[in-house]
Formats: sequence, structure tokens, C-alpha cells
Amino acid sequence: MSKSNEMFVGLDIGTSKICAVVAEFNDEGTLEIVGLGKHPSKGLNKGSVVNIDQTVESICAAVEEAEFISGFQIKHANIGISGPHIKSLDTNGIVAIKNKIVSKEDVQRVIEQARAITMPTDHQIIHVLPQEYVVDEQESITEPVGMAGVRLECKVHIVTGSVPSIQNIVRSVERAGLMVERLVLQPLASSLAALSEDERDLGVAVVDIGSGTSDVAVISSGVMRYAQVIPVGGSHITRDIAIGLRTPDYQAERIKKEHGYALASRLTGQQNIEVPSVGGREPRILSRQILAEIIQPRLEEILTYIRRSIQKSGMEDLLPAGVVLTGGASIIDGIEDLAETVLQLPVRRGSPSGIGGLVDMVNQPLYSTAVGLVMYASENGEKEQKNWFPNGLMNGNSGGITLKIKDALNSIFK
Repeated sequence: MSKSNEMFVGLDIGTSKICAVVAEFNDEGTLEIVGLGKHPSKGLNKGSVVNIDQTVESICAAVEEAEFISGFQIKHANIGISGPHIKSLDTNGIVAIKNKIVSKEDVQRVIEQARAITMPTDHQIIHVLPQEYVVDEQESITEPVGMAGVRLECKVHIVTGSVPSIQNIVRSVERAGLMVERLVLQPLASSLAALSEDERDLGVAVVDIGSGTSDVAVISSGVMRYAQVIPVGGSHITRDIAIGLRTPDYQAERIKKEHGYALASRLTGQQNIEVPSVGGREPRILSRQILAEIIQPRLEEILTYIRRSIQKSGMEDLLPAGVVLTGGASIIDGIEDLAETVLQLPVRRGSPSGIGGLVDMVNQPLYSTAVGLVMYASENGEKEQKNWFPNGLMNGNSGGITLKIKDALNSIFK
């Protein structure tokens, strides 16, 4: 299949929504969005599957909508993965350079050596992300192939996830009739869609505030250096509103999106909103400032967790590009100002960019992960499948993904 005809599918399986995005390269080599499907998510909690049947139903609905808009039958997808089970760590590998000139085989060997780490039996490698290479004593090398030396070292960042959690995501997708092409950490995908090249090079933290989780990734010199998933997100704000205003959850979500504000001190009691009641009672008129007084403490809590995560990365003072907020909950008005106060860093809101096609449909923070998944697949797909597709996920229980694992292993050890 030629590059101009190749299709890429991203499936963002979130706590509150399932998003399916279809993209292809146009004749000029620009990635274009040609299909989009979105459906409320049922069966997930904090990024993990709790009801497979409901998850399958939601996936099918989102995929069908994307197929209708794109006119393309979806058979495989790149899946975003998140959840508190995600862990990451730094490690390195060292090998002797066979012929005194670094070859692609040497690079492959040193990466395999770096990923040979001991981990809990219930965890599985999702990504092995090279940070830099060292040839003899020369450091900070991004592409070592062709360089002369006797010893090659690679510093890598490894992302792992819980095997049962991964299996449940994969099983849900395959029961929906799709083949899992690869798994991609959601904040890594979001960073591709929401960040500029300058931000990625300088040093930036991308924070995807979803419904069930807040995903943090620190990017510097174009690569991800750190990632953490925090088990709190927009659904906690919604629940606070539902309880505080005594209104149903779905009405609380609507009120949050339409009238929510992050800084109560900037509002006056003269701005009012109508709040539906429960049990057939009459709607009530309440001050928007009261709503902000409910939202602000929870947002401050989430942002405090995010600040601690950035501090834990050890790169808090190395983020000249600051923080980029994305994800569905980042649309709350005033969140950038509150975030700058809590995080003590410059903050902006990020949406997908650098793509063509149905730009108006996906130019919202909530689509950052789904668009980032197709961008990741288009840029790294072949290398990802050959070198570090997460092997052993289904332990032989899934035909599609097992075949891909066998192909990946054959390409490594042939």
C-alpha cells in the first residue's frame, strides 16, 4: 500500500467517551483527518475496563460513526491506554560495537539489552523510548548509526502497564471486531497532537485532564522523559457539582461545560444560572459564583497533584515552555490562570494541530489523544511494530494480536 493511500485509525478509550479517528496522507504527504466517531463510554472507571460488554458496545458505536463519515471499513486500530496502573522508569543498555562502526543491528541490540529488566509478573512493557545514545564517551547522540567506536550505550525510558488491565482493553477491542495494531500511552499521544515542535524541544509538560484520570508527560529534546497517571479528573468535579447543587449527574456535566469557571473571586453574584432539580421539583436559580466555589477547590486539588508529579520528574526547573493543558476537563473557563498560580509555570490550553482534513471537527482539547494516536502511528508505526510492540499481552488468547507479536519477535531474532 502506498503512503498516500495508507489509513490510520486511533481509538481513544476513555472513562466518559470513546473517540475513533480515521486519517490518511493526502497527495502532498500531509496527514488528513477523514473520519470521526464519538460515543459516551460505559464500562470503564479511571481508564480501566470494569464491564467488557458495555465497553464493547461503546467502541462499536464510535467506530460505526467513524466508518460512516470516512467511508472506510475499520479493521484495525491504534489504542490509547491510561490508568493508575501505568508505571515508568529509566534504564540503560550497553553493547560492544561489532565492526567498530555503529550499525542498525547494534542499535537494535542495545535497545533489547536496555529493555531486559526485572519487573513484577503482572506488568508488561508498553513502550521502550530511547532518550539518547553514547558512543564510547561521546554523549547526547540522537542517531548513532555510522559513527565509529567500540562501545554503544543507550539510555531509555520504559513504560509498563498492568497485564490484566491491558488484556481487558485488548479483549474489548477485539470483541468489537477490530485488530489491535499497537498500544500507545495516552499522554504520549496527546503530546504529539497538542504540542508545537519548539515546545517539545525546549521542555514542556503536557497534562491531559480526562474524566477519570489526569495524565502527565514531560517532554524535552523531542522525547518523553517522564509519565504518570493520576487517578482523579473531570468526573470528580462533575460529582461535586451534582452533590453541591443537588442536580443529576448528566445535568451537572452540562452545567460544568456551559457555565463552569475556575476562579470564584473573578465572578460576581449577579451572574445566575438555572439548575434543574431532582424528583420533579422546580428548577432553581443560583449564582454562577456558587458554582465556581464548588469547582475551584477540586481543580486546585487536581493541579496540586499535577505539580507534585512534575516535581517528582526532577525536571520542574527545566520546563521553559511551561505546561500545556488538554483533555475534556481543560475547557473550563479560567483554568489557565488557576493552573499558573498552582503550578508556578506558564500555562496554555492545547488542541490538535499540524493536521488537515476535518480540522474543525477535531480542533478541541478532548480530541488530542485520538488525533495523537493516528499521528503516532503515521510517524512511528513500522519501527514500533518491529522493535518494541508489547509482547505476551494475551498469552495466546487472542489471534490478531498474537500474530503481530510473532511477527515482531521474528523480526528481532531472525
